[in-house]
Amino acid sequence: MVARRIRSVIVEDELSAREALKAYLQKYCPQVEIIGEAHDSRQAVTVLHELQPQLVFLDVELPFGNAFDILENCKDLQFETIFVTAFSEYSLRALNQSAAYYLLKPVGIEELIAAVDKAAQHIDVRESINRNQIAVANFREQQVRKRQIILPTLEGFEVIKMEEIIRLQGNGNFTDIHLRDGSKKMACRFLKHYDEILEYPFLRVHKSHIINLECVKSYHKNTGGYVLLEDNTQVDISPNYKENFLQYFK
Repeated sequence: MVARRIRSVIVEDELSAREALKAYLQKYCPQVEIIGEAHDSRQAVTVLHELQPQLVFLDVELPFGNAFDILENCKDLQFETIFVTAFSEYSLRALNQSAAYYLLKPVGIEELIAAVDKAAQHIDVRESINRNQIAVANFREQQVRKRQIILPTLEGFEVIKMEEIIRLQGNGNFTDIHLRDGSKKMACRFLKHYDEILEYPFLRVHKSHIINLECVKSYHKNTGGYVLLEDNTQVDISPNYKENFLQYFK
């Protein structure tokens, strides 16, 4: 049985990069059907509205704007996005927090295949979460606490605001995320993943704990050192992380 084709558009300003990506897709991702291309953000908005693809390979930096400008002007469209970008710590954090798919230039074949497979799964189930608009909002929002984060769960995904999080605790292959309303979410990611994508006011203080520094009520030096959080949870501060923790309160 022939796999259903995924109608796709490539948005990339460099001709050589577009041609290389098309060649990779033809060879390694035959389910992807390239129905259009665009080389700047203005043209991209027009092409996407005309063709209404299911999947867009979207360069982050483009003439006349960037990927987030395009997505903001395509709010009325529903498509999966695979971002293609040169390394930028700020944009990568925004993409990771939005559970977006991205490829670093130069594009690797294994990473390309994996990203296409994940996008295809969400196209098949017609997932309702709009990662595109969450990515836009996170990229525009300078205050980390005001951004949203998508949590992959056993049932699917949940979207929460970072300011709702008090602490994160490693739980084997999962991470328990404790919220200000007293509830707990279990995300299908290692704690290390959140250590990499979260920034201030979130800080790792123990091999099993990341805390929201804005939720610290008090710090106690005795018994090795621990903090009391606003939900009255006591979290130990590991010696390996103590100096970094205290630095924030100087």
